[in-house]
Amino acid sequence: MIQGNNRGKIKQPPAAEVVKYMINPTINEEEQVRSFQNYVECNKAHVLMLEKQGIIKPEVAAKILEVAEEMTAMGPTPSFELRPELEEMYFNLENYLIGKVGIEIGGQQHTARSRNDLYATVCRMDVRVLYLEICKLFNKMRRTILTVARNNFDAVMAGYTHLQPSEPITFAQYCSAILNAMDRDYARIETAWKQLNICPLGGGSMGSTTWHIDREFTARLLGFDAPIDNSIDSVGSRDYILEILSAFGISANTFTRMCQDLYVWATPDYGYVEVADEVAVCSSIMPQKKNPWTLEHIKGKASNVEGCCIATWMVMKNTPYTHNNEANGEGPTMMWTAFAEMKACIELLAVTMRGIKLNKELMVKTASNNFCTMAELANTLVRADHISFRTAHDIVAHVVNHMLENNKKASEIDRSVIVPIAKELFNIDSQVTDEEIQLGLDPVKNANSKSSQGGSAPEEVARQLDRLERLIEASEVRVVERTHQLADAKVETERLIQSLLARV
Repeated sequence: MIQGNNRGKIKQPPAAEVVKYMINPTINEEEQVRSFQNYVECNKAHVLMLEKQGIIKPEVAAKILEVAEEMTAMGPTPSFELRPELEEMYFNLENYLIGKVGIEIGGQQHTARSRNDLYATVCRMDVRVLYLEICKLFNKMRRTILTVARNNFDAVMAGYTHLQPSEPITFAQYCSAILNAMDRDYARIETAWKQLNICPLGGGSMGSTTWHIDREFTARLLGFDAPIDNSIDSVGSRDYILEILSAFGISANTFTRMCQDLYVWATPDYGYVEVADEVAVCSSIMPQKKNPWTLEHIKGKASNVEGCCIATWMVMKNTPYTHNNEANGEGPTMMWTAFAEMKACIELLAVTMRGIKLNKELMVKTASNNFCTMAELANTLVRADHISFRTAHDIVAHVVNHMLENNKKASEIDRSVIVPIAKELFNIDSQVTDEEIQLGLDPVKNANSKSSQGGSAPEEVARQLDRLERLIEASEVRVVERTHQLADAKVETERLIQSLLARV
């Protein structure tokens, strides 16, 4: 039974189109799972505060809280029907409360607050849950890539710039590069917690309240770090959404760049990597195909994340800095999609990396013959003949042209090629030996000898990975601390409720 008119001076019920496009989306099952219990938690904290401040009597608070405890026991979704004619979820919850205890008791729950600050608070609480889930999954994914890196110090391959062979690297060093980028990506996501975990409750409709409320108390019971310090900002701010989505977009860009590399290296023309059968798909007509299915979807979903970010910016720009349904109602809409797509990207990338196989023999064979060692060959001439690097660069450039014109591989370079070219170009009688040339042409020795900071030598990459692992560990600790902060707040709220019920 509907216990009163929640539409104030509005006499007619919402139009069918309003119900379809504006009300139903806010009370559908997904929204209920996301928000129902957070509404209940907000109600509990607010009522406890009202009683503590002497704004409502203990007996009134107890009756309201008994119904709130009943709602908590319902689980993720309410056991009673949510009616569209009541406009939205909160009015449905309030209607249920009033049906249980009457309007004179239940009607006191909404003292000293508005839907505006309530919705702003619930939205932040909803985001916190998804945000912490993303953080946990992100760190788990980073650990997966770290493990792959530690298992492949010996995977020597050509590095590429402009998709042209450049210099020998290792797959471990490549993974370290990606993990460094992901550390920065995660840092941007992690920083958003400071702007997310502040409490709007108590801001009222936008102008605060004449009731003597305790906003620090409600913020603490809801697990927030502090109240938002201005009532207009409390209801008008949604910048944390833009910050999170911007961080997601930057991170998704890293995903796409990694996936593009793997996508190219998985082609038969390269053949460096092969994805597991569990993340691949065959053609319906071409039986030779093994398409890296997840890599394509990650790249596509990453674009969806970035699109959600841009769409949210467009919705929120040029809106009044106070409560309004454009920024505060439609503004978060694409955020839920972004969270879902971000989660999919992370989990798909993790499962892809867990099963990836490397063709190490082909990698090093290709690196031996595709001229990616020419920079080191130039370094070899500098050391042997005491010439400038630019001079050596010119000699080696002509050597490469000679080899290509004669359809020869890089591994076939010897003194008989280098000496006459050095003489012709610069009148240099090169003293380089074939042994020195072969050392310069060896991609394994080349990669393993780069021990300066950031290099590909195994011990140097191990140092990089050790540092990255420490950063992941610290990130994991902070996620646990933040999760416990929210859980502890619920425990404290329940303790206060039971204490109040016991003394009434």
